[in-house]
Amino acid sequence: MNYIVYDLEATCWMGRPPKGHNEVIEIGAVKINQLGEVLDSFSKFVKPTVNPRLSGFCKKLTSIKQDDVNRAHTFPRVIEEFKEWIDIYEDYSLCSWGAYDKTFFTNDCNLHRLETDWLERAVNIKGQYAKMVGDEKGNGLKNTLKREGFEFTGIPHRAISDAQNTAKIFIKFIDEWVV
Repeated sequence: MNYIVYDLEATCWMGRPPKGHNEVIEIGAVKINQLGEVLDSFSKFVKPTVNPRLSGFCKKLTSIKQDDVNRAHTFPRVIEEFKEWIDIYEDYSLCSWGAYDKTFFTNDCNLHRLETDWLERAVNIKGQYAKMVGDEKGNGLKNTLKREGFEFTGIPHRAISDAQNTAKIFIKFIDEWVV
């Protein structure tokens, strides 16, 4: 069993998205084996198609530049690369800090008419962590890292950094997760 601890960044605005759709613009992930060893990482930008121009708010929040997504491939190609990296024909579990990431994946798969069955193995470890420590509302990633004695490393609101930081918590409690 491999655990894929992942995070996504998506197009964002101060309010509702134009044309009603947020699109994935970055996928970051860390592959961890059953022993808690980091095997590999995945980091790719994704070119949005519904709203191809990033808002000023989105660029400031994520530090992702317009050129980053302009040079990227669109979701169908990047998601195929991601699924190949995961090796979806082997035993795996997709683990994210919250439920939004799975929703964004599902929405973009639906937008591009792609299958979503590979997402059935997705779990929300933020929710599990909240129950584990008796915190009903759950905490953000930065607060949880601090609580567990870790320091946030990398760039906030960047998929690979958030995935790497989530992996620290995942590895610490590797035997506790229900995946």
